Amino acid sequence: MNYEAVLHIPLSNYAHGMDEENVVFRLRAARGDIKSCKLYYGDRACRVNPVVFSCETMTVVAQDQLYDYYEVVLRSPYTRICYYFELNDGEKSVYYYYDMFMSTLPVERSEFYQLPFNRREDIATIPSWVQDAVIYNIFPDSFATAKGYISNQKGQADFLHHTTYSMRGGTLKGIKENIPYFKDLGVNCIYMNPIFVAGEWHKYDVIDYYNIDPCFGSNEDFKELVDACHDEGIKVIIDGVFNHCGWNFFAFEDVLKKGEASRYKEWFYGLKFPVEYPDNQEDIPTYDCFAYERKMPKMNTSNAEVMEYFLDVCKYWTQDYGIDGWRLDVASEVDDTFWRAFRKTVKAINPECFIIGEVWESAQHWLMGDQFDSSMNYDMRKNCRDFFAVDALDSYQFDGRVTAMIMRYSKRIAHGQLNLLDSHDVPRFLSICQEDMHRFKLSVIFQMTFLGVPMVFYGDEKGLVGIQEHEYRKPMCWKSQEGIKIYKFYQDIIKLRRSKDTLKYGEYRTVMAKQNSGVYVFKRCFADEETYVVLNRSEEYIPIEQCVGNACYTVDLASDAEGKVVEPWGFAIVSKAC
Repeated sequence: MNYEAVLHIPLSNYAHGMDEENVVFRLRAARGDIKSCKLYYGDRACRVNPVVFSCETMTVVAQDQLYDYYEVVLRSPYTRICYYFELNDGEKSVYYYYDMFMSTLPVERSEFYQLPFNRREDIATIPSWVQDAVIYNIFPDSFATAKGYISNQKGQADFLHHTTYSMRGGTLKGIKENIPYFKDLGVNCIYMNPIFVAGEWHKYDVIDYYNIDPCFGSNEDFKELVDACHDEGIKVIIDGVFNHCGWNFFAFEDVLKKGEASRYKEWFYGLKFPVEYPDNQEDIPTYDCFAYERKMPKMNTSNAEVMEYFLDVCKYWTQDYGIDGWRLDVASEVDDTFWRAFRKTVKAINPECFIIGEVWESAQHWLMGDQFDSSMNYDMRKNCRDFFAVDALDSYQFDGRVTAMIMRYSKRIAHGQLNLLDSHDVPRFLSICQEDMHRFKLSVIFQMTFLGVPMVFYGDEKGLVGIQEHEYRKPMCWKSQEGIKIYKFYQDIIKLRRSKDTLKYGEYRTVMAKQNSGVYVFKRCFADEETYVVLNRSEEYIPIEQCVGNACYTVDLASDAEGKVVEPWGFAIVSKAC
């Protein structure tokens, strides 16, 4: 038995409550090493000694290149659980508890693994509407000036003693007038990049947190947009930029003017006096900022006044305007204490408000139930790029990446990850695919059928391309006829995603992922139905029955009209009874 490979971590993604009655237990072992894994559990407050244990057999639910991941969802009669594992490799059995491998069990119950109390307050959950959502990400300046139209004209507007700028002419009224477009596409939630008063067209250099940038419209325009979206069953998420502000933010202006005498000097990180604007963008500022962007000084969110200010901003937009979620910019660089207070503030107003952190790496630290509900799953983009777009992985390796995305989070949280192929920060995925529509479609299908919440960046459904920033943030192509076919494809896959409970709520299981192969098959299982997804990134013809067995199945969506064979670079999504 390969002891070094065995891992279990109490009170983590390896042991957590899904709700007050169901608890997830996981154990990692070397791939193919363990023949059986059993969980023994009992009441840690049991009135008799020794503790009376019950047994559940665990099953392998996921694999990567090195490990098997065993799991059981236990419907426990106990809120306080002590537990251990019995591992068998076909030759011998050992008990595993307290990070030790033993041939006998201890007398003291405290020596077993412990789940001290499955408290409802500590269970990481996501809002109830999230798994039904398909989100449409709008870069406001580039989307629409009016219905089906973007002016593509530069603009500017005055706010107090400042001037704000736009590049493409997008407005909030333009977004509102295109609500029928969202309905036609099938999305039921919009997420807008920053809309508060800011200098540059991207609006990440915020000047005023309580007002809409006049290039986009007014606070009244925003309220009308939110109300109109809600009338059509569309949720609204906005961007919260609290890691940094713009250099024309009132508090930073005061620091520039008064220096060390400013009452706001503790609002910012790393000030070195005298504080000055660098004239050359290549010069390193005398203050900490976002990256080395001199126009975005970093806020000290651990300061009590800063925290109070931003929590009031949070209340203002969440309560007065009724937004449904926050996407939090540069979330991994803001202190945990602030995010915990932010969460409490949001959830006190609206427990169903969706909190998404911009974290490009593993976000486990922020997804334990006390900070965010979700994070932007850039790993999904990276993995789709490496498998579907550039052939850097075979299906066996890709499946290992998929396992990592699923197993690093608790079970509920995995269903809330924001799955994206594109955003305002990265080259368009279709360009990464060298504009090969077959590769792009396979990636989109995986995005729409994988665990989590799919997000479409504006224009992806029209086939927008672009490598450089000015290209991938280009104006929406409202009049182009080139994207009609891909638009119809997006309509179909979004409709399927939203109509099938298996794709929204189902468990994920790999069906086929072989070495040196481009064929990847998985299924989503929910209630009495299984939906199989066959993705063929190869030159082979794949009989569907080879993937799903000989049972009768219904074709949900397929590249082949007959739905019996998946042709090279094709796909099939089929369902059957369990």
